[in-house]
Amino acid sequence: MATGGGGRPPADVRARLQQALRAALQARDPAAVSALRSARAAISNAEAVAAPPGSPAPGGSRHVAGAVEGPGAAEAPRRILTEQQATDIVRAEIAERRDAAEFYVRSGHAERADRLGREADALAAALSGGPPDKAAPITPA
Repeated sequence: MATGGGGRPPADVRARLQQALRAALQARDPAAVSALRSARAAISNAEAVAAPPGSPAPGGSRHVAGAVEGPGAAEAPRRILTEQQATDIVRAEIAERRDAAEFYVRSGHAERADRLGREADALAAALSGGPPDKAAPITPA
């Protein structure tokens, strides 16, 4: 995705995550790729709308039970998230990783904590539209 005018990052959170994912794939950075894919999936999951319980599928197929006929017949409309909601989801993903990293440090698993810290850094960088910062390693309190 192209950046905004003047070399600025795209304003849309999803576009920034996609741009960061492309860069992480090119850099072969598995921690960043994992975190960015996870954040994109979290946003997609938040957009999903559950069907009301017990509601029958529209249409129906005479050949396969529970199937529907026609293109898009089984599709449900998706929720439209605001930019703030999408940003909040990514921030929650960052906070979750930082909290887990602190737990792993206290548990003596510095290697796992380091990976989670790198994942959080990649997400924070994608939100800001800049390159990942090399944050200070998480140390036990």
